Amino acid sequence: MGPSAPFLNASAAARRLGVSVKALRLYEQRGLIAPPRTASGWRTYGPREMTRAVEIATLRMLGLGLAQIAQVLNGDPQSLPPALVAHQAMLERERHALAEKIEKVRSMRAELDRGRTPAFDELARLMQPSGRTPVAFDLPWPWGGERFELHDIRLLNFIVGPLFSGKTRLAHAIADNLPDSVFIGLERLANDGADARHQLNADPALKARVDKTLAWLVGDAASASAALVALIAAMESNDATALVIDMIEQGLDQPEQQALMGHLRRRGADAPPLFMLTRSCVILDLTTTGPNETIIFCPANHSPPGIVMPYPGAPGYEAVATCLASPEVRARTAGVVAMRPAVA
Repeated sequence: MGPSAPFLNASAAARRLGVSVKALRLYEQRGLIAPPRTASGWRTYGPREMTRAVEIATLRMLGLGLAQIAQVLNGDPQSLPPALVAHQAMLERERHALAEKIEKVRSMRAELDRGRTPAFDELARLMQPSGRTPVAFDLPWPWGGERFELHDIRLLNFIVGPLFSGKTRLAHAIADNLPDSVFIGLERLANDGADARHQLNADPALKARVDKTLAWLVGDAASASAALVALIAAMESNDATALVIDMIEQGLDQPEQQALMGHLRRRGADAPPLFMLTRSCVILDLTTTGPNETIIFCPANHSPPGIVMPYPGAPGYEAVATCLASPEVRARTAGVVAMRPAVA
């Protein structure tokens, strides 16, 4: 940002940085950034503040907590070596997976030179992220037994649809047919998450993993509610090849959802893929959906579920958009089913 860059208000600065306004306030409370104020008391973010905020966001992406970031910004880099080691390990795993794909392409080209055309399923496996297992099964009711196949299982997979579209049944079917996968249902929220607290108290190793993740999320302005603790505990306690999560946003406010999605997108390429039922426009933000994310849409008329590309004009895009709502609307309408009045 050059010296002539304008001063931004908190909302504009947060949008440019890809964080929440609440996160910016938290950085200020921790003494990491000190935005000046206008005569009317509004915070403003100029070139100096935005440069510092970018540094904070970069260190957060490396996995550092706010206390560690403060040390680094104050000239003590002792927190950087382990963070860089972990980041290097993730990049090397991705490089290894890419090298495997390059070798497959080289082999296919050699086969073509010898006059052999590769089969379609070979090409499909080539496009599939390394280590992902395709899933295929006959769709349960309310469908008519049509074949559902998902060959490209990405790191994040969103399952979306209107009420009564069958998306929960689809999620259960995916969990049942994807080897060594686990379904995480809404029972995780029973008794205000008391079961999760008991589980953490009984398993110190699990508690350490959950505490580490929660510290990161709180550093991104999450409030570590009982619902968030229960969700993270359920995810960390399952050593599965894939996790299927029912209404992942249930009980989470907007800052928690934003922090959670940031955390999920930072996982390494070898992390288990997630299938997430959602109706939240924060969990599934159609403007930020990345290349390693898939949207699976269940139509209201019980046509077979299909993949929807995340750009306006794509088939199904508008239907997906109408299924999503803000966290405030989702909280206000939780458990409410719209009923059509009887016609006289």
